[in-house]
Amino acid sequence: MLSELELADWRERVARLYLSDVDLAGFRAGRDELFATHPQSPIPVAERSDFAGVRYFPPNPEAVVEAPLRSASGELRIDTGGPDGVIAYRRVAIAETSWGPLTLWWIEAYGGGLFVPLRDGTCGRESYGGGRYLTDTVKGTFGRGVELLPGDRVRLDANYLYNPSCAYDDRWACPLAPPENRVEVEIRAGELTYHD
Repeated sequence: MLSELELADWRERVARLYLSDVDLAGFRAGRDELFATHPQSPIPVAERSDFAGVRYFPPNPEAVVEAPLRSASGELRIDTGGPDGVIAYRRVAIAETSWGPLTLWWIEAYGGGLFVPLRDGTCGRESYGGGRYLTDTVKGTFGRGVELLPGDRVRLDANYLYNPSCAYDDRWACPLAPPENRVEVEIRAGELTYHD
């Protein structure tokens, strides 16, 4: 039971960090602290004593876009390969961004949550090959990467793109960006690969 309580604490701390009023530098420092010290960190235990922080692209004001949303329908089912089994993701909207169209997904699990995975032109070279996430509200990542705006619009801030847990350690199984959320443009913002 202790690991479940640690996971609940991890998710609460992540949510508090995302909802805090710290700037991008403060957010990144807070995230590094969590990754270095928390028992549920995705960083392998053997690597935590030498963990010097997550590597990021420099802050990029051009990586913030506002886009209109159009409705979407349909479902995608992904086998996580882990204890979660097959998870259903329902399309809720498509953001017509300057990077290309991106689908916003609703995770069809207990309580649900908004999920925006993204694979761009930096993936596989500078950032994680399987793609990064702008938000996964099931995991507490509220308000920084994806902000819904009035009038069926959305603000996307790629400075908050982050790697899925499987980018740090093979013990994690993560859904990767589906083909419709793969764009050719290089989004030089957010998290870089964990290892050089």
